[in-house]
Amino acid sequence: MDHEHSKNTGNPPLRLIAWEITRSCNLACRHCRAEAHPEPYPGELDTAQAKKLIDSFPETGSPVIIFTGGEPLLRPDIFELIAYADSLGLRCVMAPNGTLINPENAARIRTSGIQRCSISIDGSTAALHDSLRGVPGAFEQSLAGIEHLKAAGVEFQINTTVTRDNLDKFKDIFHLAQELGAVAWHIFMLVPTGRGARITDQFITAAQYEKVLNWFYDFRKTTSMHLKATCAPHYYRIMRQRAREENMTVNKENFGLDAMTRGCLGGIGFCFISHTGQVQPCGYLELDCGNIKETFFPEIWKNSLQFKQLRNIKEYKGKCGICEYHRVCGGCRARAHTMREDFLEEEPLCSYLPDRAQKHM
Repeated sequence: MDHEHSKNTGNPPLRLIAWEITRSCNLACRHCRAEAHPEPYPGELDTAQAKKLIDSFPETGSPVIIFTGGEPLLRPDIFELIAYADSLGLRCVMAPNGTLINPENAARIRTSGIQRCSISIDGSTAALHDSLRGVPGAFEQSLAGIEHLKAAGVEFQINTTVTRDNLDKFKDIFHLAQELGAVAWHIFMLVPTGRGARITDQFITAAQYEKVLNWFYDFRKTTSMHLKATCAPHYYRIMRQRAREENMTVNKENFGLDAMTRGCLGGIGFCFISHTGQVQPCGYLELDCGNIKETFFPEIWKNSLQFKQLRNIKEYKGKCGICEYHRVCGGCRARAHTMREDFLEEEPLCSYLPDRAQKHM
């Protein structure tokens, strides 16, 4: 199928889909949004339903498909689904935890059509990583999985969730990613949902949030590795503030793809599909925007009330609704939902005061 000429019913085009093909997982991570367990979950899409869903993806644009979980390798037909999506010309990536990767499935990851894997490493030592992952030995197993990916010729990136415990170990984690041969390092700001809502001792403050993102901006200049801040919409505001201070233009030449995107993409260029087919703005924001078992997926993307609200600046409340950086930031809608009980409220962990708010003080 020629995606350049495929019908696009999405408004705007869908760029990225995180698809939770199973919620089952062999780990018990302290910050897991899904509170996943190893046992099978009822109501997961079967192979025929999954392929029908894949058939609909090109009608929303030409999205990248993230096969995620849970642990995607626990789904028996995982490689059949990847190969099917790949046959339609869709870019496929995968987010396994690394512990179940062996030489055999690493080879199948490559031949099925996966173009990159993301492996989460939350500490530069086993003690720090395993304490967050909930299973002793997870660190060493993930590193072994990475070696199998490398041997199979599969590109990989490292993802790290920011917590109080690892905040001062970030350089060590980056150097580990570099030594392992990662093509990218993505940091994820903790969103308090699922098990993550219970580890209050690991939450960072708004001031720490601002500090780590400014550090990340400076650190980005010291390496050729691609660095990206995720679930951190403020970074796109900070990037522009700092660039202006340095008399720079935020363009693709200086900032790569970060210059071409915005902070929170939930419902705007990104969505999440759960193991049961529920469509959400993101995995951390559990809003029922429609279910693919009942409604054609492109129609959900186009017509969901919540998605339409997220695309309309007039719907946003508090300082997010009047912020001059709204179109490049948007605030974390999942944190607003969890901490303020309204996904359109202002971002709880933002210390920035918009110009319009200052004028009314």
